[in-house]
Amino acid sequence: MSSQTVNEDRRFTRETGQERAVADLAEPMLEELGFRLVRVKISGRDGGTVQIMAERPNGEMTVEDCATISRRLSPVLDAYDPMPGQYRLEVSSPGIDRPLVRPSDFALWTGYEAKVELKEPVDGRKRFKGLIEGVVKDEVRMRIELEGKAEPVTIGLPFALISEAKLVVDMGGFRADLAGKKPVH
Repeated sequence: MSSQTVNEDRRFTRETGQERAVADLAEPMLEELGFRLVRVKISGRDGGTVQIMAERPNGEMTVEDCATISRRLSPVLDAYDPMPGQYRLEVSSPGIDRPLVRPSDFALWTGYEAKVELKEPVDGRKRFKGLIEGVVKDEVRMRIELEGKAEPVTIGLPFALISEAKLVVDMGGFRADLAGKKPVH
């Protein structure tokens, strides 16, 4: 992958505060190990939890991968101490309702339903739900239902305006995957 391609596929969502400090420490280490950072979340759950969501560039993640990341990242976090007090480090895969944080995520999940929230309204709306149709230049193309329209319409949402995006869980597709059948899109 060329450096231009890598830069074009950087995460368009960025953490703030303590989550940003953890992400800044974790992302280079993850890349060195061959993983991509998906998201960092910090919560007060269980006396303090730092959740690192990561994956391989092909979207895969095993339990062994989580353990490897945890073993390598824990000493880094201990040395730089971006969190006051004690916390539990939790490393996980994105899961079935995965966040979409890169243009390539939308390209990979073309044909699936997603929810997108924007930083500022477009035509009076900040929230959109629809079928991902693909990526064109610097925006995701989605087929959505619009009030007053008989048929769904395709819109483009610029990556620069997306504050949060995630797949919508398709339980029928999930059950089909578990049964070894591919869902029809």
